[in-house]
Amino acid sequence: MLKTKRLDKIQEYINERGTVSLDELVEKFNVSKNTIRRDVQDLIEVGDFKKVYGGVAVDKPSSTVPFLDRQIRNFKEKQKIGQAAAEFVEDGDIIFIDSGTTTVEMVEFIKDKELTIITNNVDFIVKALPYDNLNIFSTGGMLERKTNSFTSVDNDEIIHSYNIRKAFLASTGLSIKSGVTNSLPLESGLKRSVVQRSAESFLLVDQSKFGKVALTTYCNLEDMDYLVTDAIPDKYQEYANDNEIKVVLTKSEL
Repeated sequence: MLKTKRLDKIQEYINERGTVSLDELVEKFNVSKNTIRRDVQDLIEVGDFKKVYGGVAVDKPSSTVPFLDRQIRNFKEKQKIGQAAAEFVEDGDIIFIDSGTTTVEMVEFIKDKELTIITNNVDFIVKALPYDNLNIFSTGGMLERKTNSFTSVDNDEIIHSYNIRKAFLASTGLSIKSGVTNSLPLESGLKRSVVQRSAESFLLVDQSKFGKVALTTYCNLEDMDYLVTDAIPDKYQEYANDNEIKVVLTKSEL
């Protein structure tokens, strides 16, 4: 099993049980104790888990908040961000729409355009069903219910076969030091491939994501061409200016 997939499964296993021993993880995932120690340390460093005698325990609720709960949070801001990002979409574009509760808000603002869309976002696919002019390609794979998205170890190969003009991506958090981060390792692999393959990359985040760091980094902040948000801290604005990242701020009213 690939390390990214194993970390994802270990994270899920610990969250389900609250506390597990290292020996239990060794038996469950059929790897050496040293490997489990390293994996557990990676998870602890993110901050969601803590060491206990002989094992590891949940330190706070999982950073992967259920999709419906995330959808409710900062809804108006996410809708405005979706609208601002949609202004960069042109007829005939081939675009990627990432999983997430912010990217899904773009549907309403691009529904009248002629587009080819690659996506792993289940909710986006459902919302786009009525619009024949939106030609949808799903990345396919396993359904990840935490994020209402498709994940697969084969996503890298799939994405590298597409010529993506513009990618609209989401993240669990972003920081200058750790870059653009995500809670699920398998999703991070897909996002990384999309950034590498796209002519232009747009990061869609509300102001609550700045300074947050999740389990895996899928790209550096300077790998993004555009940062679409409702507000931005001064040091991130300065960083964007220094690294030629275009900052797009939402309008006060829809």
